[in-house]
This record gives sequence, C-alpha cells and structure tokens, in this order.
Amino acid sequence: MGMLRFYYVALSSPLFVTKMVFRCKRVNKHPEEYTEEERYRMAQRIMDHMRRRGRATTKVYGLENLPKEGGYIMYSNHQGKYDALGILLNHKEPCSVLMEKNQSEKIVAKQVIDLVGGKRLDFKNPRQMLATLGELAAEVKAGKRYLIFPEGRWADNKNTLLPFNSGCFRCSLESRTPIVPVVLIDSYKALNGNSFKKAVTYIYFLPPIPYEEYKDMKKTEISAMVKERIQKKIDFELAVRRQNAREKNNG
Repeated sequence: MGMLRFYYVALSSPLFVTKMVFRCKRVNKHPEEYTEEERYRMAQRIMDHMRRRGRATTKVYGLENLPKEGGYIMYSNHQGKYDALGILLNHKEPCSVLMEKNQSEKIVAKQVIDLVGGKRLDFKNPRQMLATLGELAAEVKAGKRYLIFPEGRWADNKNTLLPFNSGCFRCSLESRTPIVPVVLIDSYKALNGNSFKKAVTYIYFLPPIPYEEYKDMKKTEISAMVKERIQKKIDFELAVRRQNAREKNNG
C-alpha cells in the first residue's frame, strides 16, 4: 500500500509540526505542570490537525455505550495510521493507547503517545511485554481508560480482520473492568494510500462486555468473542452498504 497521503500530511505543515514538537517536549518534560485533561486536549489538537490535512471526516456511532465511570479497555480492529487518531479524537474523556514500540517512536506518534501517557510494547522482548501489560492492567483497575489493537499490526487488510493476539486480553482479566469492542470501517482511507480524495471513515463503539460475562473465560475465548462481535458488525454494515447501492442502481 502506498503512503503518499501520510507523507503529505506529515510534511505539509512544517511550522505547525515544529512548534508542536517543541511544545510537547516541554510538556512531557514537566508533566506535573499540566493536568491530564490539558495534555489530552493538546494531543487531540495535533490529531485533529492531521485529520484536516488528510481531508478526513469520521462518522461516530455508539458513544452512549462507553461506561460513564471507572476504567475500561477498548479493543479495536486495526487498518492503518489513522486508527488510534480517529478513536482518540472522538473519545471525550482522557484515554491512553498501547502501541508497538517502533511505530511509537516516529515523529508525531511519539509526541502524542507521550501526551496521553500511553505505553509501548517491544515485540522482541517477551519480558518487557508481560511487564507492560501488567502495568496497564493496574492503571485500568485504578480508573484509567486504554485503547488496544489485538491485531498488533496492520497490513493492507482494509476492512478484513487479521488474527487477534489473545495475550492482550490479560489486561481485562487482571483489571476486572469492562471490555468495549470498537469497530473501524474504511479507516485505512484516511492516511494510507496514494489518493488525495476526501475520505469518510466510520467508528462504532459496541455495547460493553462486563467482567461478570467473561470472568470464567480463557484469554483465547475472550479474544474469539470480541473478534466475532467486531466481525459481525463489519459484515452487517458492509451488507447494508451493498444493499443501498443495489437499490440506488435499480431506482
């Protein structure tokens, strides 16, 4: 998959990027001087700038499904560079993200993940991965919200799911908090590819799965359940889209 769209977004605003990089450096160096809310809004400002430069619009459904109190983990399918950006931009309350280490060290991604207090996973270091997942679970148990992509990485998969890594569901079992499945459709169009056409992406926050529903399940079973719910929603929405297209053509 080409990446001209992403490079255009990253390189077309040098003054903004330079300004935000230096500002973020100061904020992340002195986090005690800023509230979690202030850091999160700063991250959202950066993400919204990227969204606008990428000519992307996101339609969001199911915000009422997000738990009103306490910590929880959102598990989403993964399609491209816009995924975390799109979700966090539309998640009102401060929320952190778990990201692969190499991807998180790139410009803009590094600034944003530091601002939201996110965590990095080193796929080459199993000990570090276990420790990081344990820390994440403790933070969620204490009331923090996190976004995790069970597929780990994205490829040129578009609206097709890749295999889920069940290990990340350990975080929910240990924190005993709700699981919120999140469905992305056409998210890959926002920052991936070589097209500069306006892109419309879709986010669906599905009803949360309480701890009582999955507490006696294995990680592999939880993973399969969440993946199935995400797949069903994708299948349904794409089927509706095909039906509408047929009716339009026949009308």
